[in-house]
This record gives sequence, C-alpha cells and structure tokens, in this order.
Amino acid sequence: MNATVSDTRLLPTYPETKIGFVEGDGVWLTGTDGGRYLDFAAGIAVVSLGHRHPAPLAAAHAQLDRLWHVSNLFATEPAAELAAQLSARFGGAQAFFCNSGTEANEAALKYARKATGKPGVLALEGSFHGRTLGSLAVTGQPGKRDAFEPLGPARFAKPNDIASLYSECDENVGLVLLEPVLGEGGVVPLDPAFVAAAASRAHGLGALLAFDEVQTGVGRTGSFFAWEQLGVKPDLVTLAKALANGLPIGCLLVADDAVRGFAVGDHGSTFGGNPVSCAAAVAVCATIDDELLASVRAHGDRLLDGLAALPGVTEARGAGLLVGAVLDRPAGEVVDAALDAGLVCLTAGPNVLRLAPPLVVGAGEIDNALEILTEVLA
Repeated sequence: MNATVSDTRLLPTYPETKIGFVEGDGVWLTGTDGGRYLDFAAGIAVVSLGHRHPAPLAAAHAQLDRLWHVSNLFATEPAAELAAQLSARFGGAQAFFCNSGTEANEAALKYARKATGKPGVLALEGSFHGRTLGSLAVTGQPGKRDAFEPLGPARFAKPNDIASLYSECDENVGLVLLEPVLGEGGVVPLDPAFVAAAASRAHGLGALLAFDEVQTGVGRTGSFFAWEQLGVKPDLVTLAKALANGLPIGCLLVADDAVRGFAVGDHGSTFGGNPVSCAAAVAVCATIDDELLASVRAHGDRLLDGLAALPGVTEARGAGLLVGAVLDRPAGEVVDAALDAGLVCLTAGPNVLRLAPPLVVGAGEIDNALEILTEVLA
C-alpha cells in the first residue's frame, strides 16, 4: 500500500494537520486539495529563498551527482567552502556542522561547558532553543519543559529587563544564550541596551555570549546575522533553518577570539557537514547579497506597517521579515481561518500571529496576504 500525506503511522508529536502540501514554487504551495496557498510560514522560517529556488536547487543536484556522504572522518569541498563563507560573513570564526538548530545549540552548550568549566546557563523567559534534553533545559517555556523535569542548571531572565538579567546571571553561569528576536516567545526583538548589558555581564563573569540565530540568521532580519544590527558581536552563534533553504543543516560558529573549547574527540556528528546540504548552503550564502537584504528590510517595513493597521491587531513588531502581530483574540483561530482563505502563517504564543515569508517575497504578495488577514480579522 502506498502511504499518503494523510497517513497516520507517525508518532503523535504534532497536532493533526488540516492539509498536506505536494508542491512548492517560490512563495506558493500546492495543497493536496489542489488549491494554491500563499506561504508566509516558509516551513517555519526555513525556505528563505522560496520553494525550488534555482541556486540551491542546482547546487544540490550537482552535488548529488558527485558525492552524497563520507562522514567527518574525511574532508569535502562543500563543507570547507561553507565554513569559509560563514567565517568571512562573521568576521573570523570556525564552524561545526550538524543537522538542526537543536543540535547546534547542544554544541554551543557543550562548548561553553568545556571552555569555561561552568555548568550554568542564563537564557530568557519565553525563549526556544530546541527539544532535546540539553536545549530543552535552556528553553524558557515551562509548558515544554515540565513533563521532562528535572533538567539542567539553567536560569531565566525577563527579556529586555536589565535588572532581571543581573539578578539571574551569577558566577556559576558559563553561557549567556539569547535569541536576538524571540521567535516562538512572541516575536520579541531584544533592545540593543539589553544585549550590551548581557555582553558586559557575561564577559565580566568569564562566561561566553551566544546568539541563537537559528530563526533570525541568514538574512531573515535584513542583515546576514541579526547581531549586526545590535552592536554586539557574540562569542558563539548557532544557525540552522534557512541555511540550506530546506535541506537539513545546523552550524555552531565560534569566534576566532573566543576562549578555546573543543579538542579532537570532544564532539561530532555523523551526518554533519553533509556535502549536499553544504553545497546548497553555499549557494544560499552567495545569493543573500546587499540587494536582497535591502529588499528584506523594505518589505519587512511594508508588512509591519500593514499589520499594525489591521482590525484586531494591538501591536505589530519584529525585524525584517520575521514579524509578529499581537491580537485581541487567540492566534490559532486566525491561523486556521487564514489557511482556509489560502494563506499559510504561524503562531508565536497564545495571541501572537507570526509571519515569516520567503525573503524573495514581493510587495504584491505582501499586499495579498494583508488582504486575506483583513478579511479574516474583520
């Protein structure tokens, strides 16, 4: 028997889906019902260049014809090239490649423990860093943590509350872990003053400062890294989601001037640095140029301004094309109604609508999405 997208032989870790998708093209998806849907979720901020973008598509196809896998026991050209490109973008860093954002954050946790000798982690209330036990331990959402307690030695400060930051961050902390924009936590941008205080506190205590840019990185906020807009360069950065435009990849970047941590044998990943994913990621990095980043900023402003004017929206916030609308009603109901009307979008907590379209979205498609939301919210 052939399985279908509605097959139920999957562990029930996700809610039942209303629809499946069978094809994508740019910012559009085709559903199992034959309908066309405007994609303002991008696979949770993953398909950054849109579905089937020619650059990563061609790069992945070419690499599939050459070499799929050799493990990290041997070097490959795509992994070396991707590490070099990311280092150049960062301003000097070494890369560890893995398969997901969760794994990248696990690598950051492990690196900081080794480098500083301190077990404590300071993260933020409402943050999200992954589902494995280490990354879950530093996720500031009790609803995701409670069923798996006791977890690791993490403490949580209130976002943009400097007094809370200093109160919770003590000498046992070896890692301060921040999302420049809290994604699942309500699309909450961090203030530059708060980030500066976090950097000062971390370095004053001999801790490392890490930015979880799994959702904000690779152009999403209008610069390649979100930290470029905050005035603070971190010791560690984690990337994933958009890096290979949908192929599985994760990355830990360690600044050249950060304290040394890992030695040979300290960490690893069988599939990390996969040549096909890395080849696609190289093409993604090359495509995200100044012109595209300027477009992200301009279209992000258009989307933000449009959302702020909609009925039922009490606040619109975000950075670039990671935008949230605080609603006067449950966000889940709006997401469901928008899907019925042909728009795919996300929630970010009980009453926040999250929009993260492909970075190649145009003004007409933004206006189309706003028209659908106007009807849904009326």
